[in-house]
Amino acid sequence: MCNVVKSLGVAAIDTDWDGYNHWVDRSTFEPKFDPPYPTPEDWVDDNAWQIRPDLVRELRDDGAGVTFLFGAVENEIEVWDLFDRVACLVVDDQTVRHRLSTRTTNEFGKHPRDLERVLGWNRDMEASYRSFGAVIIDGTRPLDEVVEAVLHLRDGL
Repeated sequence: MCNVVKSLGVAAIDTDWDGYNHWVDRSTFEPKFDPPYPTPEDWVDDNAWQIRPDLVRELRDDGAGVTFLFGAVENEIEVWDLFDRVACLVVDDQTVRHRLSTRTTNEFGKHPRDLERVLGWNRDMEASYRSFGAVIIDGTRPLDEVVEAVLHLRDGL
């Protein structure tokens, strides 16, 4: 999704791959490397996938204009006040299963235990985002329609 938006000449950042997110040890808050595969049973209990608020603040303050950030993290609420709009792309479990099983960029979510974690997060995500006033977008629609809905968010800014 992010790459499609970028290909249209729109400023966009994939927080998972562009250095904005990282694993953090929950007890020491020290950055960690990616989990081994399969992810140990207690990995997500001991570590959190988090965004770096300092980088988001720098991006906001650089004066470059509208930039789309793509990704989901455990501590995203810490940076929501830095955005003009927040959206949630909602997909069903079947879509999550398909996208994770065909993803070639990393292994997280492919092991059955990891997949169940991701499906649990997915089931809770829409309600959580709605409660914070996010725009909900049906991520199962054709990609060009989803991109159009995302780009529509900058109207009126």
